[in-house]
Amino acid sequence: METVDRKRLASLMEKEVRRFDTEHPRSRDLFERSKGSLLAGVPMPWMTEWAGPFPVFLAEAGGARFTDVDGREYVDFCLGDTGAMTGHAPERAVAAVADQAAKGITLMLPTEDAIWVGEEMARRFGLPFWQFCLTATDANRFAIRLARAISGRLKILVFNWCYHGSVDETITTLVDGKQGLRPGNVGPPVDPALTTRVVEFNDVPALEEALAHEDVACVLAEPALTNIGIVLPEPGFHEQLRTLTRAHGTYLVLDENAHHLCRARWSDARVGP
Repeated sequence: METVDRKRLASLMEKEVRRFDTEHPRSRDLFERSKGSLLAGVPMPWMTEWAGPFPVFLAEAGGARFTDVDGREYVDFCLGDTGAMTGHAPERAVAAVADQAAKGITLMLPTEDAIWVGEEMARRFGLPFWQFCLTATDANRFAIRLARAISGRLKILVFNWCYHGSVDETITTLVDGKQGLRPGNVGPPVDPALTTRVVEFNDVPALEEALAHEDVACVLAEPALTNIGIVLPEPGFHEQLRTLTRAHGTYLVLDENAHHLCRARWSDARVGP
């Protein structure tokens, strides 16, 4: 067995951190400044999860590239939710946003454009009714509440190490086969075991056992797990998932489907026997 030279690895890591610091002085300065007004120095908590001592601060982005405040250009392999589909700042989208902004963007009333979008979504995906929200987390919350209201059941089911935003019920995990709090679950309102069942992705027998309790309002699932690398479904897994949810009167909510385009999409599950 090959022996890991930990001292050498630590030395190489230290060298790379120093190089990162030297090459990103403006990002470093902005990060220090941001600590005075932003919690942990970033606008959103997941932005703290960087390999270096501070995140790179963005100057501008276009297509599949972005430039940081130190003038360094990158090919963006992360892209983000909308950028992953269209690239950053697509010209037609920028023009449409600017046009609408000039007409007002904070009205609490519907527009004809909303009808067109609903009709187009129904045409593309074959599902008749749509509503819109401002965050992916809210889309999941709305879907869960509807599933509970319709089914009369209180629990949901998620897969271990899933990612569904900041929905409290989903921030739970399995440790040695037992359900518990997931690291980073700050201030949960209740023990997630009271609201959630958790099974391993691709584990059909465990899924069937969990649904057999007949107390799960919906399964909230990613088509492929994305929070621990990309974990693809085994052949036939989604077909078995669909069969089991139907058999147990449980709704199936697919999250990250087409990466937010039809987030929290409802299936045609039947509730009841």
